[in-house]
Amino acid sequence: MFKPLPLYIGLRYTRAKRRNHFISFISLSSMLGIALGVTALITVLSVMNGFEKELRNRMLGMSSHVVVGTFENYWLDWQNLAQSIRKKPHVIGVAPFIQGQGMLTMQKQVEGVFLQGIAPKIEPEVSQVKDKMVSGSLDNLKSGKFGIILGEELARKLGHLSIGQKVTVIVPQASVTPVGVLPRMKRFTVQGIFRVGMHEFDSGLALLHIDDAARLLRMPVGSISGLNIKLDDMFLAKSFNRELQSELPFNNNSYDWTYRHKNFFEAIKMEKTVMFIILALIVAVAAFNIVSTLVMVVTDKQADIAILRTLGATPRMVMNIFMVQGSLIGFFGTLLGLIGGISLALNIETIVPAIENLWGIQILSPDIYYISELPSDLRWLDVYKITAFSLIISLLATLYPAWRASRTQPAEALRYE
Repeated sequence: MFKPLPLYIGLRYTRAKRRNHFISFISLSSMLGIALGVTALITVLSVMNGFEKELRNRMLGMSSHVVVGTFENYWLDWQNLAQSIRKKPHVIGVAPFIQGQGMLTMQKQVEGVFLQGIAPKIEPEVSQVKDKMVSGSLDNLKSGKFGIILGEELARKLGHLSIGQKVTVIVPQASVTPVGVLPRMKRFTVQGIFRVGMHEFDSGLALLHIDDAARLLRMPVGSISGLNIKLDDMFLAKSFNRELQSELPFNNNSYDWTYRHKNFFEAIKMEKTVMFIILALIVAVAAFNIVSTLVMVVTDKQADIAILRTLGATPRMVMNIFMVQGSLIGFFGTLLGLIGGISLALNIETIVPAIENLWGIQILSPDIYYISELPSDLRWLDVYKITAFSLIISLLATLYPAWRASRTQPAEALRYE
């Protein structure tokens, strides 16, 4: 005979055509419920991972992985440190910068901006701004020419500025003149416009040549505010920063991108956790259906259980029979959900455009959202966690009905047979 016996009988109960079709319907709905929950969990988490990855890449396209700064107003003797950092493993770029706050004015339009002085020749080592230019070029920034490159939204707010137009830069540093104290101002020529796809940069960032930024902010020419460092793996930034801090002079500090954007990525992590809990309730509801299904099966099979007990089956064997039956519902539901979820997550970037073309709608309008396509990043660790959760909760759902079946008394069950 096929062994083990509980598995054999449990499989027979699953395959057999029941007299009560209502039980079969609940079993099918339980299986489909689990499949739907697993599919939704895999798909939604993959889409959220895709959004997180896309936003992280856009942020770090303009922000470096590690930043070394100074506690003083400016930093003069930085070249030796920059050369030593370049020689470290995983470092692919080091570029100086100057930062400051200011305002741009054009006729009656005034906008607050974040001013950043860069070295145009080596800036592409640490940022993607050269590849994000809509018009003009990063190479148009020349020392002493007082050129400026603006984000696309910033240029639009100032009256749809274009290359060659003049804009006034005002910085919060006063100049003493015979007529009194006046804010420091300088006319700059627009030399380029970039679009990153992040509101933070497109509407609030202005790039200058590092020498012009030093003159504007009254810093010695050749001095900087800090160094931007780019690594070949962004996830090494935290460990790299810890090692670097022990080598920095006492008047310098450093931080990595996980610290600078900590609140943003913590918010995304919390949203993912909440979404997992909410969607996991679908699987939990389906598991309750397994409980009701097995309770009705146990009631329907009272006579069969009594006969098995009289033939020598132990309560544990009876319990295992119904645990096998309920676990199979959970297993096949999870399997269907895995097939559906993985297939959907891997092809969502083609499925969504097809739906949009079919119905003539646009789910993520580029006029409203910076990310107009639905990204997906399937992570197998998430798949393993979802699979384990679904199988465990399905197994737990079988415990009470199976225990109730094992408590069946043969004499009571066969009294009216």
